[in-house]
Formats: sequence, structure tokens, C-alpha cells
Amino acid sequence: MSRNTSVRLVARLKRKKRVRSRVSGTADRPRLSVFRSARHIYAQVIDDVAGKTLAAASSLSPDVRGETAELAARDTAKKVGELIAARCKEAGVAKVVFDKNGFIYHKNGRLASLADAARKAGLDF
Repeated sequence: MSRNTSVRLVARLKRKKRVRSRVSGTADRPRLSVFRSARHIYAQVIDDVAGKTLAAASSLSPDVRGETAELAARDTAKKVGELIAARCKEAGVAKVVFDKNGFIYHKNGRLASLADAARKAGLDF
């Protein structure tokens, strides 16, 4: 890490490493990995054994981007959660393991909004 790396980023990367040592996606139960930036949120469903991404969605996806221009960040995360669940159904994935990627999960946050929307849309984790 460089000298300019923030303390918060270092802490997140430590959490990420700790979680990833325990969480791995398989063909039966792939890993739903979520990344959030200041403006956008991204979700991927990954089979780590085969090294393939089975489905992906983000706030930059054409299906979501037009709808979310004036929405709050949590509402955008809900839309992305619904979209990733729909794309998982298309790919034949029903169960996933959730990888928060080192980000802190709290009840009013974007990660919780995405996860709850994906659960409501039929994804099991």
C-alpha cells in the first residue's frame, strides 16, 4: 500500500481478505459479490471454482440507469438487487452466498437494500 492510501480503505481491505478466506462460490451456490463506490453500486454472481461470472448488474446497466437518475442511493441499490435476481434466474441460479466485499453492512445501508431486494425477487441466501 502506498502512503496515500486511506485508513478506511486499508480497514476495508482487511475485512475483505478475512471474509474471502471463508466465503467461496461454487457451481451449486455461487458468490454474490457487491462493490459500492461513491456514486454507483455493482453486483456480480461468481463461480470461483470455474472462475466465471454468471450474472452481473450495476447502477450503470441500461436497464437501471434511466430509472435511477433522480432516485436516492438506497433506491438505486434496490433496483440493482431486483435486476441481479432476475439475471440469476435467467442463468439458472437460485441460491447464492453473500460477499459484502469488506463493506460494512447495516440495516439502512445500500448493501442491505440490495440484499433485501434480491431476496424479495426470489434469490436465496
